[in-house]
This record gives sequence, C-alpha cells and structure tokens, in this order.
Amino acid sequence: MKGWFARNPHIKYIAPAMGVMVLLSIIPTLFLVIISFTNYQLGWQFSRAKFTGLENFIRLFTGADKDFWHSVWISLAFMLLAAGLQMILGFLIASLLNSTEFKCKPLIVAIMIVPLAMTPSIAAQMWKLMLNAEYGILNHILQTLFSFKIVWLSPRLAFWSVLLVDCWMFTPFVTLIIYAGLRSMPAEPYESAAIDGANSLQMLRYITLPMMRKLLFLTILMRAIDSLKLFDTAFVLTQGGPGNATEFLSLHVYRLANAQNGLIGRAASVALVLLVIVSAVSTVLIKQQRKGTD
Repeated sequence: MKGWFARNPHIKYIAPAMGVMVLLSIIPTLFLVIISFTNYQLGWQFSRAKFTGLENFIRLFTGADKDFWHSVWISLAFMLLAAGLQMILGFLIASLLNSTEFKCKPLIVAIMIVPLAMTPSIAAQMWKLMLNAEYGILNHILQTLFSFKIVWLSPRLAFWSVLLVDCWMFTPFVTLIIYAGLRSMPAEPYESAAIDGANSLQMLRYITLPMMRKLLFLTILMRAIDSLKLFDTAFVLTQGGPGNATEFLSLHVYRLANAQNGLIGRAASVALVLLVIVSAVSTVLIKQQRKGTD
C-alpha cells in the first residue's frame, strides 16, 4: 500500500475532493438506482419496500405513465431551443460588443451580470408578475400601444413563456463567456486574412469559429445540461401547467414524489432516465468537441 502511494503522490492532494464527491454524488446516485427498482413510498420504513425489478421502467416506456413521454419530448425540445437561441443571441451580442468601442460598454457588461446574480426562483417570480394577463407590465404596454393582451401562461404559450424567461436569464452568461473569448483572440490571423482579401464572413468561418471551437462547445454543454435539468423557473412560473404543458422531466419527478402519494420508487426511475439523458447529451457534445482536436 505504501508503495502504491509512493507511485501516486498526487492522491493525497485530491483525496479530500474525491471524498466530498463520493458523499455528495456517488452515494446519492447509488441510492437513486436502488430505490428505482422498488415500490418505496414517502414515509415508509425501508423494510416495507419491495423489490419490483424493472416494473417502474416498464411502466414508463410502455405508456402506462401517460405524462412521461410528453415530459421527455418537451424537455428535449426546450434544451435544443434554449441552448440554440442563447448561443446565437450570445454570439451576436458578444460580436457586437467586441467590434465596437463606446463609453457605456462597462455599464452594458455590468447590466448583463444582473440576471446572473439573481436567484432563478426570484427572477421567475418577478417575470410571473410581469407576465400576469390582467396586471402585468407587458400586457399593459401591449394594451397601451396596440390595444390587445396576451395570456402568456396559457396552455398554448406557457412553454414559450418559460423559454423567454430562461433566455433572459442565461443569454448574458453565454454573451460574457464568448465576449471574453473574442477579446483573447490574437490579431495576427485577422491581419493576414485582411491582407489576403478575406471578408468578415470568411474571417468568422475560417478563423473565429475554429479558434473558439472548444469554448463554444463548453458553453453549449453547460447550457444544454442546465436546460435539461430546469426546475425552479418552470415551477415558479407554471408549476408544470397549465395541465402538463410545461411538465418537464424534473417537474414530473417532483409531481410523482410529492403530489401523488409520495411515489418515490416511480419518481426515482424517472430521475434515473433524466440522468441517462443528461449523460448521453454530455457524451455526444464532448465527443464532438474532441473530434476537431484529434
């Protein structure tokens, strides 16, 4: 044993972090896996729970849980739309900030930090007041200027309203990361390209995007994972409704575990599916990122 530690002296430095990871991540994940194969309910003693095998998962994938597939599809759709819109808007705003110099730029950057500094639940509560169909400021403006109102949190628009709030909260995050990357780009490749007659689009395609590939994929990865795990914003705005219009997988887990007699076993199986989806998306994005460096 002493010989192994002598060959791996770094272990003693990372051991505290590994211990925290085991306590906060690995042990709860193992508990989640075990519970997902039982019929355990909230308030039961563990001795009362019975092993049910794949029954919880069969219930999900055969459609016995009618809301499961709906939650899967809207979660994936939200991830694609949220991450895509935030990356596009963030890149455009960052490029604009990087290409122009003006006195108020530090103020603009400071304003973009405000959504990031707010707790998501507080920001969602603020937006819930703004989106109120009768008294919200957005409908007041629409009524004053165009003489009509929008029921923002209706079954038809609730999904898009949650998407709007999420984009408001995290587009500045994407913008600041990309802006920092653009500011760190060397000037020489652009000067050489300009001498060769390259235009702005060609510089973007052949210089900017390839050099920022790792940073962009890292940003997409973070936003995709966060979008898949979305809970607090949607819960405050809609509680998964109206109906199940915004019942993302995280909210479906919450409803099973808390609002339906504490079906912890079934909720754990849905949570495990969410974990698998997040891991699969992360693996695909990481492989795509590495593909350009191999």
